[in-house]
Amino acid sequence: MRHILIYGSGGFAREVAWLIEQNAALGQEIVAVAFVDDNIAVQGGILNELPIISFEVACQQYPFAQFVIAIGSAAVRKKLLEKIEQASFTCTSLIQCRVEHSRYLKIDTGTIICAGSILTTNITLARHVHINLDCTIGHDVVMQDFVTLAPGVHVSGWVILEEGAYIGTGANIINGSADAPLVIGAWSVIGSGACVTRSIPPYVTAVGIPAKPLVR
Repeated sequence: MRHILIYGSGGFAREVAWLIEQNAALGQEIVAVAFVDDNIAVQGGILNELPIISFEVACQQYPFAQFVIAIGSAAVRKKLLEKIEQASFTCTSLIQCRVEHSRYLKIDTGTIICAGSILTTNITLARHVHINLDCTIGHDVVMQDFVTLAPGVHVSGWVILEEGAYIGTGANIINGSADAPLVIGAWSVIGSGACVTRSIPPYVTAVGIPAKPLVR
């Protein structure tokens, strides 16, 4: 039986607890044992029948558990991963049992793929990628560490999402090509409902149809 500590106690953390519950109901030997939160004000509480505990208590009570970081902010995920690794704990990936994907999917540790998503072929997901509800990912897509797709995002083929990129709810990214992939730059944000038709540079926020970086 895999014991899972869910880092976070917000909305996405509760959805991840539900994902684990669904997978267990479908035969996986997996169970969520607690939410872990650094906010002292919520520690000691109960959320959806699971305790909320501190990181220190989690390490003491569950020395053989694995973590999933269920927090939307990529920057926070990156910081918490360093903390988990310094404590000699590991993270695990979670794929909701009814997610459709080919056997040509490469997935690294800490990645979470939620219900309703479809991933086709020759896709590479790096560490701690979040793919939320009802996303579609086309062929030859690469997502680097800490990429986040909000619900209902559609990514066409030959797209590279660099580290920390955030794609807002309902955004669409059209396809690149084998010799010229469409690239979403590192730590950029694509606004909800945007349609990305060309590459976006790093560290910008792009919105609209077609998506263009905001001018400040």
